[in-house]
Amino acid sequence: MEFIQKGIQFIRHFSAQPRSQPSGIYYWLRLLLVTGLPWWLSGCLSARRIPDNQYLLYAQTVKGNRVVSTDDLTALIPQRPNKRVLQTPLTVGLWLYQAFSGNYRPDSARRELEVRTARFEQESQALANDQQALKKLNRRFDREAKRLQRYIEKGNWGMRTFGEPPVYFDEQNARANTAKMKRYLNNKGFFLAKSSFRVDTLVDRRVRVNYVVKEGIPFILSTITYEIADRHIDSLVTQTLAASPLKAGARYDEANINAEQVRIETLLRNQGYYGFSRQYVQFRAARDTTFLPTDTDTLSQPVDLYVQVLNPPGKTHPVYTIGDVDVKIFRDPAIPLDTVVNNGIRYFMEPGMYSPRLLNTKISLRPGALYRQIDYADTQRQLFLLNQFKFASVNFIDTTGRKLRTLISATPLDKYDYSVEGGFTLLYQAQGNLPGPFGNLSLRARNLFGGLETFEVALRLGIEAQTGFSTQQSSPVFYSAQEFGVTTSLLFPQILFPGKVRFRFNTLNPRTQFSLGYNASVRPDYSRRNLRGTMTYLWQKSQTRQFTASILDVNYLQSNIISADFQKFVDNAVLQGSTIDKSFRNAFFSSVSFGYTYNTNVIGQNKRANFFRVTTESGGTTLNLLKTTDILSLTQATGLEFYKYLRTNIDYRHYLPLAPRTTLAFRANAGLLFGYGPNETAPYEKRFFAGGPNSVRAWLPRRLGLGASYPQSTTDAAGYLPVFRGPYGERFDYSFERPGDVLLEGSAELRGRLFKLFAEINGAAFIDVGNVWLLRNPVNQLTSTTPANATGGPANAVFRSGNFLEQFAVGTGVGLRIDFSIVVLRLDAAIKVYDPARRYRTLEGQEVDERFILRQFSFNRLTTGPNPVVLNIGIGYPF
Repeated sequence: MEFIQKGIQFIRHFSAQPRSQPSGIYYWLRLLLVTGLPWWLSGCLSARRIPDNQYLLYAQTVKGNRVVSTDDLTALIPQRPNKRVLQTPLTVGLWLYQAFSGNYRPDSARRELEVRTARFEQESQALANDQQALKKLNRRFDREAKRLQRYIEKGNWGMRTFGEPPVYFDEQNARANTAKMKRYLNNKGFFLAKSSFRVDTLVDRRVRVNYVVKEGIPFILSTITYEIADRHIDSLVTQTLAASPLKAGARYDEANINAEQVRIETLLRNQGYYGFSRQYVQFRAARDTTFLPTDTDTLSQPVDLYVQVLNPPGKTHPVYTIGDVDVKIFRDPAIPLDTVVNNGIRYFMEPGMYSPRLLNTKISLRPGALYRQIDYADTQRQLFLLNQFKFASVNFIDTTGRKLRTLISATPLDKYDYSVEGGFTLLYQAQGNLPGPFGNLSLRARNLFGGLETFEVALRLGIEAQTGFSTQQSSPVFYSAQEFGVTTSLLFPQILFPGKVRFRFNTLNPRTQFSLGYNASVRPDYSRRNLRGTMTYLWQKSQTRQFTASILDVNYLQSNIISADFQKFVDNAVLQGSTIDKSFRNAFFSSVSFGYTYNTNVIGQNKRANFFRVTTESGGTTLNLLKTTDILSLTQATGLEFYKYLRTNIDYRHYLPLAPRTTLAFRANAGLLFGYGPNETAPYEKRFFAGGPNSVRAWLPRRLGLGASYPQSTTDAAGYLPVFRGPYGERFDYSFERPGDVLLEGSAELRGRLFKLFAEINGAAFIDVGNVWLLRNPVNQLTSTTPANATGGPANAVFRSGNFLEQFAVGTGVGLRIDFSIVVLRLDAAIKVYDPARRYRTLEGQEVDERFILRQFSFNRLTTGPNPVVLNIGIGYPF
């Protein structure tokens, strides 16, 4: 560490030299020191602690391949060089490891472990008759022994937490890697491939390993011949050859051969061949052995493939059917069980415990039916998804007479359970919300009425602190926003629908959910209370594809504007033709909706994946039976708004792994809302918003938009220093939510591991684009005080195909992802790059274009000025 400190002092000395020197030597010397000294320090510091006969593995490359992916070949190399910062020689992890290793004493720790072990053996003998004290002694010794062993194997706390141990070059490993590459190329159809490696020695005892491969010509499948002794199996395989991954004319690839083994095994196991395994499927490749490597006048060589499906020695593969099926469900072995037979299945369980008729719909194995592996797997999956059992297993306990006697065993979960959660609302912006406490309480009752249903009551209470919106105060005013909600739901494990159509969903994990909820939200500017009832169907076609259909969604809404400033904002919007005031009236609305989700992303697995969700909703559909005059009369009579609208939302995400712990994630989100009732709008909750931790992060939640219109909050700027002033003296800020009808937004985020401290610390760099617009021109878009050519007037809030691209807002930033395994804490810092609303005319008539607002960002004013840093704290990844 003293070595580094001297180097830093050296830099500071020359950096402090004045620029007014007669010669430019100091400038060039400073530049050389700033850019070259870290490189020099990296090598010197690392080289000082390298053993005499060792070399650091600095880098490794794979060259010469043309067809096979470089990533596939690189994955065969288990050794990884020490991490470098942005591919520079700076190996910070190795520096820290070596710096903290100064007081690392493994020999002393080994001696201490030996002493403690000997002492433990003596003390344990003395306490042989005291089991309680012996158990306590064992726990203490295990804890101390693990601590010492971890110290010996992985170093002290600083080495383990901040450092990265050195990775040395090993010639034996390099030779093994070349052999693996050659085998891999052979498996990919390059039978004449060659591989080698070359070592380049660099300065400071570092080496670069260059792996060189030569693929040679590929071998192509000329013919594929199946040799199957069993006629019935031969018929089954031949009929499904179109689904085989092996195709004549394709390059020989053992991955396709293995896939064909799995395909044949799965095919036969779904046709009663319970004992069949892929080991009976063998392959033999025959190629022209007269071909010599010197023949270079050909682009490929043919190979004949023979696929053999063998029989067991001296017999044929037997076909099995399902025998007796017994289901045993019990909590306590001492409780006597009833025996109930339903549809050929025998149930052993406590009296009145579960409905055998409903359990039958979850069991695909039927007595007398042909054995199918898919039925076995589906039965296990369906019982697990019921959320009624701690575990459920399906076992074949007898195979006499080629009949599989089946025993299904299950242990029920507790009938009642509850969960309590508490914490803070993790949403903070420098100019907006502050964290506030919240609490969640849920009570769950299983099999409440004996029909495998689940009843749940969830209660939520939250308090959030917010900065005030009042424009008449000289200092920030803090308000509190309260939220209270209670939701009851009843979930049935089937589709509740008259007729036989409901039975078609039995294998799709069908569910029907009834829910009734009440939610009250009191914010500084408005309050809303909503009573909601829904009936929803849910089913899964596979692990990656899910469907929802809400056939009933009824809402009764009470709304009230509290803030006088917000009332002015709404009144001003109404003067410009907006219908936002109708979203804050008491209302009754209903809707039907359908949703589809496709998701191949698995958290914790860095693989290429996709996420796609589309939802469509029709609100007030039954009101189409009434005339417009009837709806207006109904509104007058009840004092309630009635909405008719169509709404759709599409969300697509793509995850692209760039390295084992680095991912590039993309998101595109679009929404469209069309209100076609007499009020030409939709409920406030159904409108689209932009900005916030999961949207364009450089803007506060729901504050971005509309289009290129001004984000004004009031026309009275007295007592304020505005961010900038528009053509009519109004103050521009982002205090109020901006609901829209059209939403377009996208994000790209680079995620990668930084280091491990108390958790996995991952970094992120991101860019967000997006906005929301109105779908229609305001009814009264031009007022007596608004000239037609107003740059940021209400007309620019409307979506137009000709200019919407230049109205995309752009933000960028960096963040941290702190992974605690059970939860990911997200910290993001974002700034504005492009604000489409910042083009305006001054009171003097001068046009100002400040849309590219990035240049107004300053590190000296992180929380003030026209472009402050917006801090976001959230749970989980933004997408």
